[in-house]
Amino acid sequence: MDFYEPLLPNHYYHIYNHAVGNENLFRKKDNYAYFLQKYTQYIHPVAQTFAYCLMPNHFHFLIKIRSLEEITEHYKALKGKKEHEPVDMNVADFNIQQFSIFFNAYAKAYNTVFDRKGSLFVDKIKRKLVYDEQYLITLIVYIHTNPVYHGFCNEINYWNFSSYHSILSQSSTKIERNTVLTLFGGVAPFLDFHKKEWIFPDDLKLE
Repeated sequence: MDFYEPLLPNHYYHIYNHAVGNENLFRKKDNYAYFLQKYTQYIHPVAQTFAYCLMPNHFHFLIKIRSLEEITEHYKALKGKKEHEPVDMNVADFNIQQFSIFFNAYAKAYNTVFDRKGSLFVDKIKRKLVYDEQYLITLIVYIHTNPVYHGFCNEINYWNFSSYHSILSQSSTKIERNTVLTLFGGVAPFLDFHKKEWIFPDDLKLE
């Protein structure tokens, strides 16, 4: 089932998508880095990121759409509008447009590098509203353990293309590290939650 909920300010969403057919979204390490670079360029101004995982043929993000004020300021900057100039913007449409531009920019570069044509991503961006804190915590663990679930690695420590290591690191990051660790109650509980034998709810098993 596809989910096309509006991306509204101050709401959390599970964002995910898959490559068309048997294609891969990422063939080389450079592809993962470029995807995140484009994500930072187009999505970071409109959304905070709490967790992500990129796998060869699909990805997951947990985001919170920024406030209407923050998004409006970004919109004005993009459109070259003055501070007190009125804005005619549908915020949900603008947020979706940012994702569309992001995906198109990545797909265009990918197609050029690998000499391919046509769509790279399945249909529209898929998203699901995150409705409570427990679901939020469960979703973070699900996202980080997804490479193990799909057989891309045996332990989450071995997968380099997720926010798991960034949350545990002291290095600068765009991930909302402190908020995530507070949700879990600190580093030790965060690690313990990720080591548990999880049986995830069916509504999480989207990819």
